[in-house]
Amino acid sequence: MIIDPTQQSSKENYKLLIGSVLPRPIAWVSSVSSGGELNLAPFSFFTVASRNPPMLIFSIGEGVGARTGTVKDTLTNIRERGEFVVNIVSASLANEMAKTGEHVAPEIDEFDYVGLTPISSEVVSVPRVKEAPVSMECELVQVISLGDDHLVIGKVLRFHVQDDLYDKGRIDTTKLAPIGRLAGTYSPVESMFTLPNEHLESYLRPPVDKDRE
Repeated sequence: MIIDPTQQSSKENYKLLIGSVLPRPIAWVSSVSSGGELNLAPFSFFTVASRNPPMLIFSIGEGVGARTGTVKDTLTNIRERGEFVVNIVSASLANEMAKTGEHVAPEIDEFDYVGLTPISSEVVSVPRVKEAPVSMECELVQVISLGDDHLVIGKVLRFHVQDDLYDKGRIDTTKLAPIGRLAGTYSPVESMFTLPNEHLESYLRPPVDKDRE
């Protein structure tokens, strides 16, 4: 199957992307509007951009549904304030994360909407999620327009890590229990392996039936 992305709609290309690039980590981004309203929203086009200095990137698309063609509140807030916090989603917070992805009015405080606790950050004016196992305070470096989307680059100013997850400068992944975004679903990190590994067959896809290709 060979597909030319210019010969199909952006929605069709999007489905191929999210069904192929996975699992994707989730940036649970807290931000504050110029009027002081708190905002919390998840973004799964997210990764590390740089080690030195430590930087994160995530992509924000345009509004959907009734808000198609509009700019999302998170992007507006980050542009206005120049600061945000990326919170990491553990499995125990998955329901709350999903609920903050609902389309609600800009004046709605998602922290209050889903029953989470905003707690003051150390160097930025945006609160972090108290319940999140890891949070990273960021200052905006740049917003790059990429077609209909916007790539946000942020420099990490502070790491907040729950004490029981921190082990000699590393994060205990098992205790973190992160979740990843698939196409229309989510997946917890339930098993891990190192390489080389003599028992990869148990992790791999079933062999392809050549007669059915």
